Amino acid sequence: MRGGRHVAAVTGASFDLPAGECLALVGESGCGKSVLASALLGLLPGNAQTAGHALLGETDLLAADEKTLARTVRGRRIGLVPQSPAAHLTPVRTVGDQLAETLRELTGVRKPDLAKAVLAAAERASFPTGHLDRYPHELSGGLAQRAATALALVGDAPLLLADEPTTGLDRDLVHRTVDELRRHVDAGHALLMITHDLAAAERIADRIAVMYAGRIVELADAKAFFGTPGPRHPYARGLLAALPERDFTPIPGMPPELGDLPRGCAFAARCAHAAEACDTQPEFADSIACHYPPDEGAFDA
Repeated sequence: MRGGRHVAAVTGASFDLPAGECLALVGESGCGKSVLASALLGLLPGNAQTAGHALLGETDLLAADEKTLARTVRGRRIGLVPQSPAAHLTPVRTVGDQLAETLRELTGVRKPDLAKAVLAAAERASFPTGHLDRYPHELSGGLAQRAATALALVGDAPLLLADEPTTGLDRDLVHRTVDELRRHVDAGHALLMITHDLAAAERIADRIAVMYAGRIVELADAKAFFGTPGPRHPYARGLLAALPERDFTPIPGMPPELGDLPRGCAFAARCAHAAEACDTQPEFADSIACHYPPDEGAFDA
């Protein structure tokens, strides 16, 4: 950053994502979810630095050069539903033209079959076929979202990164989009879904990863997370408690700035169960980063 300052946007993230599974990555805005997805695709800004490994088969995505990522990874092995779809669509070409080009490149569909394939790709993402001749600036936010989803699904990539894929959609379209993504997973593909929509995550996910201040603080089975026994980390419990259909109780305070993180647990200042041990950074162990997980009796005190 300016002045030689460094910001750790994502730290110590470690997880696996097998074929046929959806992992939902949840957490408040600014916690590093989208940065993680950008790192996997080599789309970080030029001043960013990465360390570690991100293996897709034999390919280390963090070590791969731009030529490899552009020609063999993006679109073909990893599909992306971007967080800001309107900014990723080509502004001077219609949605139909962009779908046709993507179909030709990724599936090799021949010209006589192209029009039919474009219609099928649009319908798969609930994009109205009557809008295929529109340019991106003529689309609403919800239509742009569905256009981006249609483009991401074209190649049936082994891994799909969906960054807020339900933004701008009404609840019926949220369900239709999530169900289509679930069909993609059930066909043997992997899905990393980044979302604020916990209801959508509950509908689609096999596992939940909760991120706070650049770190994954809990990994859990989705059924246990949303049902019984529920989340274990106090922050994750707070996320669920804030839902209108639950307690509708907000988490007090604000997340810390990533450039000014405390030396200990980043959630301690907002946690009702913080203690002296929280002045040190908790290790991620047994799928949780907390000094006093509930199975140790902290939440019964």
